[in-house]
Amino acid sequence: MNAGGGDEADVGHMAAALALARRGLGRVWPNPAVGCVLVRDGHVVGRGWTQPGGRPHAETEALRRAGASARDAAAYITLEPCAHHGLTPPCAQALVSAGIARAVVATVDPDPRTAGRGIEDLRSSGVEVSVGVGESPARDLNRGFFTRISAGRPMFTLKMATTLDGRIASRTGDSRWITGEAARRRGHWLRASHDAILVGSETALVDDPSLTCRLPGLDDRSPIRIVADGRLRLEAGSVLASSARLLPLWVITRTDAGVAARRRALEAAGCEILEVGADDAGHPDPAAMAAALGAKGLTRVLIEGGGRLAASFLAAGLVDEVAWFRAPSIIGDDGRPAAAALGVDMVSAAPSFIRMGTAEVGADLMEMYSRSGS
Repeated sequence: MNAGGGDEADVGHMAAALALARRGLGRVWPNPAVGCVLVRDGHVVGRGWTQPGGRPHAETEALRRAGASARDAAAYITLEPCAHHGLTPPCAQALVSAGIARAVVATVDPDPRTAGRGIEDLRSSGVEVSVGVGESPARDLNRGFFTRISAGRPMFTLKMATTLDGRIASRTGDSRWITGEAARRRGHWLRASHDAILVGSETALVDDPSLTCRLPGLDDRSPIRIVADGRLRLEAGSVLASSARLLPLWVITRTDAGVAARRRALEAAGCEILEVGADDAGHPDPAAMAAALGAKGLTRVLIEGGGRLAASFLAAGLVDEVAWFRAPSIIGDDGRPAAAALGVDMVSAAPSFIRMGTAEVGADLMEMYSRSGS
């Protein structure tokens, strides 16, 4: 039987697998979000994507749905099938046992437990393997997973909703609403596609937000909420802390915070406290926070505010992507900036990004940027 098609067919089936993989973003950490499409005689016989919590894997789901039709099929997989024994047997072996004839793999898995072994296992078992179809979008999709493997930290996306002159609030602190409803909906979709949301203590104290995903049908996609709170100022009765038993809240504080009573109250409310070292300004050090979150298994973190937290991650070179929503209004110099002082003396030393895309969202503009050189 014909196990696969030509180049054009391969690209099309891999695009479908990538679309399936995106369904897992924000829901599968610490695992990558993977998609798999099984094709036999030109017909799709099985589709799968990584399930919430990271298991079952995409290949397992696709094979289950295909049943006996998987024999002699071609498997289109957005990431190399795992080769190690974990909570489940290796996906590479599952594909071999199912009798697939061909595997089209977008990119190699950087996890040292696999890192080429899955492809080797397939080939040594007589499966024809092609690698590299859709590699660039596949690596972009799992940038957070790749970053955690290579750098020990999650990918950070800085989300900003500003006026044309980069202000996030008026001089009085009023910020509702700078951008329109369509932009706010897109912002909630960003929340749903990330593992966690990170805000600073000032944002948590002033806005008293819930940091949930409030899109219809996606209320179960709310990510982990995280507050960087070096002095443990967050009250146990705040909206964030009081809902910690329903939706996890992590509070990152300094190792020397020394506020035992406040810590006990937050922990009693269900919050998890993470301790890290302080930077020169006495705030939780951004590199230490990144390492701590990577150790917890997070792969994608959305930074939502405020200006000081944004500036600290920008200055540390930890912002991988920027999602910038711009409203067609101007507040002026007395408004609050999206990023606090960075101490940049030369323009050439400023954090630099490449614009990856632009979209109109209602009356506002959304621009996506990727860190230059990454």
